[in-house]
Amino acid sequence: MSINKFRSFLYGLSRLLGDAQAVKTGKVGKRVARRVAGKATGRILRKLFK
Repeated sequence: MSINKFRSFLYGLSRLLGDAQAVKTGKVGKRVARRVAGKATGRILRKLFK
């Protein structure tokens, strides 16, 4: 397994753990909103600096 695949696996695992924690604490809506805002910001910045 390459380092890149292992890193992707760890990032995916941390995302799942964060989702599980949000469900446990009842903050799913806030997490979803922040994830959507982060993706939108990333797309805008990618277009700006491309």
